Amino acid sequence: MIDVQKITKNYGAVEAVKEVSFSAADGRITALLGPNGAGKSTSLRILSTVARPDSGNAWVAGVDVVYDPMTVRQRIGVLPHNSGLYSRLTGIENIRYYGRLQGIETQQLEERIALLVEQLAMGEFCSRRTAGFSQGQQIKIALARALIHDPQHIILDEPTNGLDVMATRALREIVLNLRSQGKCILFSSHIMQEVDALCDHVIVISSGLVRFDGSISDFRALAGTASLEDAFVQIAGLGETP
Repeated sequence: MIDVQKITKNYGAVEAVKEVSFSAADGRITALLGPNGAGKSTSLRILSTVARPDSGNAWVAGVDVVYDPMTVRQRIGVLPHNSGLYSRLTGIENIRYYGRLQGIETQQLEERIALLVEQLAMGEFCSRRTAGFSQGQQIKIALARALIHDPQHIILDEPTNGLDVMATRALREIVLNLRSQGKCILFSSHIMQEVDALCDHVIVISSGLVRFDGSISDFRALAGTASLEDAFVQIAGLGETP
């Protein structure tokens, strides 16, 4: 479980996150939604131990992200918005490097790599250098890298951004399979169709504050509309719905 309690983060005069609290449960896909600049990326960076909150606390499986970041990194897999692959390494080498950073023994690591190559259908390209990879190929390698140590907690920051239809469908199946394994998945996206197809729970952040925290059905009911997009625009305070 991921638990966030009243985290605040400022960048100079800009208050990016204002006492944000939410939780993401195991065996559930939790959507973290918000317009650009809302504070969701800052929240994800704090959970990923890349940034430190100015106040408040956050825990991954009961481990404090500030006081024990190394243990948190062992328990999470993060797919960032920018895949950040090493272009001079092959896809396999990118994955293997992260596996070694996690301290996985050689035989187990190679078995995990082989399994992920099969699951993500990467056999045709994973042995090439990642320079020149398509967006879909980059996402698959980055996802394999995030999953190499079989983490219980998975953070996906706009994972379908730039993917074609078939790659999006394949990624959706993978995420749903992870949920069926009891994983805790925190999913950030601007694509409401993906949220509707995948997510069990919705958190909306706008102007650094949590505006909604509940099920998708409750989300629609509160806004009084069947359209997830219209509900998001209304609850996030982005203007009048058409």
